[in-house]
Amino acid sequence: MVKKMLKNPPKLPEVKMKSVEKKQEKRIQEEFSEQVVQIDGISRVVAGGKRLRFRATVVVGNKNGKVGLGVAKANDVVGAVQKAVREAKKDLIIVPIKNETIPHEIYQHFGSARVLLKPAAKGTGIIAGGPVRIIAELSGIKNILSKILGSPNKINNLKAVISGLKKIASQQAQDKEN
Repeated sequence: MVKKMLKNPPKLPEVKMKSVEKKQEKRIQEEFSEQVVQIDGISRVVAGGKRLRFRATVVVGNKNGKVGLGVAKANDVVGAVQKAVREAKKDLIIVPIKNETIPHEIYQHFGSARVLLKPAAKGTGIIAGGPVRIIAELSGIKNILSKILGSPNKINNLKAVISGLKKIASQQAQDKEN
């Protein structure tokens, strides 16, 4: 009797929960592009000596009007990048794009970093420095003029661009209400 049961085990219904979760996770990964902007080694003096950690700055976007910025620290580079990507996906903003550019000019600052963003004619391309270029490419803006003024700090410049795009989006929302 026991031998017979081992030869023909009863068939159980298949559970497809894990495959559905994997498909959703894969779709989310395919939807967003990510770019590592900066990786820094951070050392801290503790009782036993120096402790080295890594800070990663990552921008994610779907090249169709959504972009996010994430900054995270971890004991290894890979962990810091993964945490930064998760943080960036949590803080996505919707970028208002009109005729492949931004609707109007904006001057924004964050800390001592100041950024000027201007709409550009079709065919101009992205004329921008490093941090602004990354955000423009990943958000789907194809034509823009920009100038980074003030601090050369990449994180503050990225935050200034993000807050400038948020400001444009909020102004667009107010204009639609009125």
